Amino acid sequence: MAPQKQSRSKTGTLTAGQSSRARAAGGIVCGHLLKIIRERIPLTQSRLAEELGIDTTTVQGWESGRRSLAAVSSAQFLRLKRYLLGRGAQPMLLPLLDLAVEADSVIEYSLDDTLNSDDITQHPLHSWVFTRASTHMITWALTGEQPTVLPKAPVSTPRRRGPTPGSPLLPTPQRDKLFANLRRTAEIADRAGEAGSLLRRQALYLCAYDTSVDTHSWLADMRGRRPTPLRHASWTPAWSDARSVATSLTRYGDIETLQAFIERGLGEDASEMANLNYWAHWLGLDPVPRASDAFMSDIDGRSWEPLPLLRNLADRLDPSLGAVDLNIHSVWALISSKPGVLSADLELHRDLTTRVGRLLDSDVISPQSRRELENVHYGLRLSSR
Repeated sequence: MAPQKQSRSKTGTLTAGQSSRARAAGGIVCGHLLKIIRERIPLTQSRLAEELGIDTTTVQGWESGRRSLAAVSSAQFLRLKRYLLGRGAQPMLLPLLDLAVEADSVIEYSLDDTLNSDDITQHPLHSWVFTRASTHMITWALTGEQPTVLPKAPVSTPRRRGPTPGSPLLPTPQRDKLFANLRRTAEIADRAGEAGSLLRRQALYLCAYDTSVDTHSWLADMRGRRPTPLRHASWTPAWSDARSVATSLTRYGDIETLQAFIERGLGEDASEMANLNYWAHWLGLDPVPRASDAFMSDIDGRSWEPLPLLRNLADRLDPSLGAVDLNIHSVWALISSKPGVLSADLELHRDLTTRVGRLLDSDVISPQSRRELENVHYGLRLSSR
């Protein structure tokens, strides 16, 4: 999606621009993240308000989600981040505020019935390929699970007093409404064909976090509308859709669909590189914003470096992960295409050797994954000589 521009003017105060729509939908993710940043400094709400020259109720409104930080001007939003940095905020937390604003734009749109029209081009998920970090910001409000990109609090962080929310988790009625609207969005995008492919894929991925009893069957039905494509010499949007739905279904113990995708949808140079291109973007190693999934068709993989990607994929060689077969295949494919990467980092070499051995001793991987791991194991032995 093109990031939802935050309707900010170049001038104005930190309380300006609070439209009725923004007040109704709020900024629950950005607000909760702001509270985390403030508490880790540490700084009280009243001191933050005093030093910014605003009312304490404004800060309270931001942190509760009643007021959206997306409604302040760009200049004032930047001023807030600079102020927090100067007061000792963890530097890696400040860029996450922008991701949180993106997450709130998706949540706001999906909860506002007046915006859920059949015009798919208006949806925040339509023309912006989300990364893991931005997606996990959204799912933070759906599951309460803290994003992996959010660093742990320093041991010196004071404990909260009183019953305060530990996450920006939406109330159950709002979560139910959001998932219902996302399902409707996915079905509208499905009828739009290729023009709605990115919106369909990203909406389906978020719907996989719905704990309703019919979610698995609904996802399976949506998958059936676009069967797993056979191996092609070139990338297609249907391939991206099949990959995403297959990984989503593993949340419900459906491993067979993913294994079928690996067998039928991977193997050609174009599909293997598309898979690695997507991994690089998903993990934040390809910093270029993408307006569609077409970037996966870059057969040269010029936008990312193999060593950082292998480091990230190595962390996913975990037998407890539902998509471990895809992770194994991705490591095997990366090493096969870039064999020199195994000898580039001694610590990574040791880590991979341990993880590969653990997986080979397990009984949770497919026969194909076992063959690929044996090849990786052999490559590790050769590269250590």
